[in-house]
Amino acid sequence: MELRQLQYALQIAADKNFSRAAEKLHIAQPSLSQQLSKLEKEIGVLLFQRTTNSVEVTHAGALFVEKAQAILDMVEQLKREMDDISQMRKGKLVVGSLPITGSHVLPMVLPIFQERYPEIEIMLVEETSANLEHMTANGQVDISLLSLPLQDESLTYTPLIEEEIILAVPPQHRLAHKALGAGDQPLNSVELAELRSEPFITLKKGQGFRQITIQLCQTAGFTPTIVFESSNIETVQSLVAAGMGIALIPNMISRGGCSHMAPRYLSLVHRPTRTLVIAYRKGRYLSKAAEAFMTSFREVVQKQ
Repeated sequence: MELRQLQYALQIAADKNFSRAAEKLHIAQPSLSQQLSKLEKEIGVLLFQRTTNSVEVTHAGALFVEKAQAILDMVEQLKREMDDISQMRKGKLVVGSLPITGSHVLPMVLPIFQERYPEIEIMLVEETSANLEHMTANGQVDISLLSLPLQDESLTYTPLIEEEIILAVPPQHRLAHKALGAGDQPLNSVELAELRSEPFITLKKGQGFRQITIQLCQTAGFTPTIVFESSNIETVQSLVAAGMGIALIPNMISRGGCSHMAPRYLSLVHRPTRTLVIAYRKGRYLSKAAEAFMTSFREVVQKQ
């Protein structure tokens, strides 16, 4: 049994089609079929049921794919450990980030990190919370910037920031007069329960902050009436500013409440917060590049 045969089986299971799998593996389809037949003959079980129109994983095949993925992941981790030993600061780091976080936090961290470690290549992946958790658990990204709670039990995390969640309302809203403006001035507080009849604007499903909004409202005794959804927090704020509804947002996202076309911001009585973390899979080798990135991130946060 060869490692490449494990890779072949995984690709066939993913695509359920020999032609597509062969194309992605950059080998001829007859060669792929031959290698799979050789593998099945060696282990004595059928991994895939072939029909004219489809390829389906058998029960034995499903178990094989699961174990093969674990083996290949261990091999990749071994390569990274050896690369760290031989190359020290050289390497590649795949960082997952929520768009809501990446656009406001990463621009402060990446320049410092790249100045210190110019030979480490950073690849950014922006996705929803749900997708990032899945990709982190599967090893598609090394670390991800996420907010608690995490849904995937195979992940662990290092806390980074405890950030206040505030209320954004339209400039003409009945509560707008309570907003005292941007800068260092304090914000007047509002009871979240007072907002039960208000139309809410939230991020789309799959975004962690949407769930935070819903949970906070439910804790206050109501389920929010969601009238608009967006995948972009800036769009959420623009819709609030246009008078389409109200929204809960992370404090770091607030634009400042002075311009005519900006929302007005208020704090909530109980000052709820969200916790930003760097998440990674339990038991997974954390490269020196990942540890250095986390250190740089913490240093930037402490200065804020």
